[in-house]
Amino acid sequence: VLDPGHGGKDYGCVGKITNEKTIVLKVATLLGKMVEKEFGDSVNTVYTRKDDRFISLQERANIANRAGGNFFVSIHVNSVDKRTRGRENIHGASVYTLGLHKSENNLNVAMRENAVMELEEDFSETYQGFDPTSSESYIIFELNQDAHIRQSLEMASLMQKRLISDAGRADKEVRQAGFWVLWSTGMPSVLVELDFICNPAAERFLASEKGQRKCAEALFNAFKDYYRHHKQNARNSR
Repeated sequence: VLDPGHGGKDYGCVGKITNEKTIVLKVATLLGKMVEKEFGDSVNTVYTRKDDRFISLQERANIANRAGGNFFVSIHVNSVDKRTRGRENIHGASVYTLGLHKSENNLNVAMRENAVMELEEDFSETYQGFDPTSSESYIIFELNQDAHIRQSLEMASLMQKRLISDAGRADKEVRQAGFWVLWSTGMPSVLVELDFICNPAAERFLASEKGQRKCAEALFNAFKDYYRHHKQNARNSR
């Protein structure tokens, strides 16, 4: 299941020449086409959105769960607060799995992504009183024992390595944090932050066809590595 983050009234992170919702839709579409071309009928690709529309965090998870997905990949672009010193120099990719946010930076990224739910009517009821801006709310993720953590970390590591080697992104490491959309999906899942749109050079790369294709190819090659490894293990266990 491919999940291009944001969409519609939710632009995500905004740069000087483009925005997050546009970049991630293009990367997800390219990635999906690569999977479909390579694997044909053996892999069914499902998208949470195929165009510029707003989809709630919970509905994204619902789409994945209804499809009975084997893996969920949420694609995003990073940024930092405008008051952050040196924000135009920060750069690099990170791939997240669900887990404990061991640093304030990881918590801040999770809070920003989860804050999308505030665009919904009656979001407090839909999300069981969860407040994306309150650090106390994140205790639910600390209590959660993710049954899919091993596979999620495996995919995250493969994607992180490929974003560095194939897309030329700096290494901001595999991380863990409390993302609602990962918590709500009943399958291995990762959230990818391709690079920082607040960095002019990174934004130009992400806005370009070449950059989008490189990012998609990196994620595809990681998926291919993961798929073939598990396919071989399945054969060996027969």
